[in-house]
Amino acid sequence: MTSTDIPVRASAVSVIVLRPAPNGKYQVLLLKRRNKPVGEWCQVIGSLEPGETAWQGALREMHEETGLVPKKFYSANTHEQFYDAASDQMLIVPVFVAYVEPDTRIELNDEHSDYAWLNFGAARNRVPFSGQRRVLKFVKRNFVERAANAHLLISDNR
Repeated sequence: MTSTDIPVRASAVSVIVLRPAPNGKYQVLLLKRRNKPVGEWCQVIGSLEPGETAWQGALREMHEETGLVPKKFYSANTHEQFYDAASDQMLIVPVFVAYVEPDTRIELNDEHSDYAWLNFGAARNRVPFSGQRRVLKFVKRNFVERAANAHLLISDNR
């Protein structure tokens, strides 16, 4: 790497959690952050621990932040990316999709002060970053409006 290169790092993961809604559509889980960026709404997101694969970290973060265990879990086959000025690097965040039961109980950890189940339009309006809105649109198109691709299914016996 030269001094003119911008480092690219993939050490965090993102999970879009979906549940069936009474109207036959799907709702997205958003969490209200206590940490930076304080008060903003986001999907499940977190850093990988040493030795974890991205999908293992995504399942762990989902369980730690919400208490949820998915019924089905997929690679979304997309990512979020953004420039972090504090560290002067491009961050790449692989995205996963988790389906949970409609009556699943949320148990927030201390990273979040609130949660909401929203339709996709309301969720896109609530998140602060364009990358999040792009990912929500992608997930709706590829995991709700059409059947999830079976090749993207992740089981924990991989």
